[in-house]
Amino acid sequence: MKNLVFLFLLALALLNSCNVQEKKEKKQPNFIVFIADDAAWNECAAYGNKVIRTPNINKLAEEGLVFDNAFLTASSCSPSRCSILTGRYPHSTGAPELHMPLPHNQVLFAGELQKAGYYTAVAGKYHIGDPRPEFDTIYGGSPSGCEFWVEAMENRPKEKPFFMWMAAMDPHRPYKTNTIAKPHDPAKVIVPPYLPDNDSTRKDLALYYDEISRLDSYLGKVLQVLKDQGEDENTLIIYMTDNGRPFPRAKTRLYDSGIKTPFIVRWPAKIKKGRTNALISSIDIAPTFCELAGLNSSPTFQGVSFVPVLNDYSATVRDHIAGEHNWHDYQSFERAIRNTNFLYIRNTFPELNASPPADAVGSLTYQEMIKMYNAGKLNENQLDCFIAPRQVEELYDVVKDPYQFNNLAKSPEYEKTLTEMRNKLDDWIIQYNDTIPENPTPDKFDRWTGKRLLK
Repeated sequence: MKNLVFLFLLALALLNSCNVQEKKEKKQPNFIVFIADDAAWNECAAYGNKVIRTPNINKLAEEGLVFDNAFLTASSCSPSRCSILTGRYPHSTGAPELHMPLPHNQVLFAGELQKAGYYTAVAGKYHIGDPRPEFDTIYGGSPSGCEFWVEAMENRPKEKPFFMWMAAMDPHRPYKTNTIAKPHDPAKVIVPPYLPDNDSTRKDLALYYDEISRLDSYLGKVLQVLKDQGEDENTLIIYMTDNGRPFPRAKTRLYDSGIKTPFIVRWPAKIKKGRTNALISSIDIAPTFCELAGLNSSPTFQGVSFVPVLNDYSATVRDHIAGEHNWHDYQSFERAIRNTNFLYIRNTFPELNASPPADAVGSLTYQEMIKMYNAGKLNENQLDCFIAPRQVEELYDVVKDPYQFNNLAKSPEYEKTLTEMRNKLDDWIIQYNDTIPENPTPDKFDRWTGKRLLK
């Protein structure tokens, strides 16, 4: 009898051990998205900038997976964020233009995670309209937007898996001096060739660098909290941006300087350090997170999961991405298709010059550029924002021409490629029911001074 009792207890212990092990193996990962506000894709060492001080972002890259072909669906603040959170293209979210609130009927992947038992929170820049029930807690933060990141981590319920949307306001304009203890030296910043290399541009870029460094310092604090809480190994972290830097020919544009994003994924329990050329879109985050959490993807999502890439860095999940430029301070309607070799852009209102957003128009950089333009001192690669009318179609070889300076749309040699990219865009327009507005939103700021226009 004693032997039978012993065997029963032993079997029960083994069963409980197996159940514990099974639960441990099936433990859902935590998710954190660190999203910068107006940071270029290449402002950290992993993407070539070793001048800017981002030790914590660099550490993410050294320990995680670096994506070299990650893109946003828009180079505009709120449309890009709404797109990411819904897994839908901006025009499909009901909030395609700057400051448009996200309609309440839109499905957020945060809500899908929440229904599966996740605690969800926003800390920093919200910018999608009214408070949403899909987030259990919404923190603010100013001026960096990162002030409550650590508090959000400390106050979360410890028994639940979590999703944190940690949204900085850095490096959004306006800029101030002495944002960090050791400001960047203007003489050492990297000036892209579409901007003039002068004192004004360098001072502007140095202040912009300072804000990215401030963001980086807060990111480092969260990484430490993760370790202190024992959640580091099982937390998938993404570092990205919402759009390009707030300088001419970047933010609001469909070139790589506008819609390409840094994309670093770190998940110590599952992902080894490495690099991938896989093409992904920001709308792919929604289905990816749901799959990793063991959920079915919402039928509303228009992205594709990049889980295959996390398992095999040579894998591919899409052959092109699509980008939009809708109203952002100024009337506009542009669409783009990009693959790993070419970028195609279609301009619906080519009669309008491609002004940077109003805050960038008033910047040190652009006001100096206007003076140089009037004096005939800008080179061909720096004239982009002043050209009117522009070309209706643009085609660039992104391998040979990484800054997209040489428009090949009228080159006979690229006629076949142009036709293929046109067809891809036309197919996308039909598939996602994209339409040109009958009454486009007009300019609300002056294109030369950045000052608000009187109604």
